[in-house]
Amino acid sequence: MTIRNDPIVDGVARITLNRPETGNALDLSTARAFRRAIVETARNEQVRVLVLAATGKLFCGGGDVGEMAASADRSGYLAELAGTMHEALDALRRTPVPVIAQVQGTAAGAGVGLVLAADIAVAADPAKFAIAYPGVGLSPDCGVSALLPRVVGPRRAAVFALTGRVLTAVEAEEWGLVTEVCSAERLPGRVDELAGAIAAGPAPALGQAAILLRQGIEESHVDQLRREAVTIAGLGAGREAKERIAAFVSTHR
Repeated sequence: MTIRNDPIVDGVARITLNRPETGNALDLSTARAFRRAIVETARNEQVRVLVLAATGKLFCGGGDVGEMAASADRSGYLAELAGTMHEALDALRRTPVPVIAQVQGTAAGAGVGLVLAADIAVAADPAKFAIAYPGVGLSPDCGVSALLPRVVGPRRAAVFALTGRVLTAVEAEEWGLVTEVCSAERLPGRVDELAGAIAAGPAPALGQAAILLRQGIEESHVDQLRREAVTIAGLGAGREAKERIAAFVSTHR
């Protein structure tokens, strides 16, 4: 099982990359399983938070170079692999559920794309981050070229993408690539704390806030203002907002 889609616990879903023997490299079957897991999670109304995790020493070493090398039609293979992952990541970013990346080890290439796709990323201090694409003569995929400059800034993104620089977890935190760093022993518990705190909140409001924050770095200011107006109006008509507003008013009279 290359992707493990664990049972939902207290509103927290967990999708785990499970190819530790390859550094959780993404081959076509893994990409398809990842896309399927994302779509299933997006349809499940019980989910209030999604955690992206991995087994083994690496979080994700990027695309499976061995499978690329073995492909008779490398161009076609790469197009299908990238396209499948892009469909999964597009579905992920449109899902109204906050996403936390639990980065226990090195993220390279597409692994950086998975970190960027999350709303919150917590890394263990041994983790490292590398673009890795130039090492095999390829260009970025999985949203790296779109999100990296917006997250860390265009100058840092260029240094990271073009020079082969490897970031430590502390440097990644300083750059804004990850939210926080903790010890490897502390990582699972810290992610559980964050996921639990979010899951305990108002799911519709927090889910829509996550969507708006993702769109905010992609849309124009005017378009985003329109989206905010439509979203807050829609939430205001819902049961949870009605109850919370009434409770707020009653306690502040």
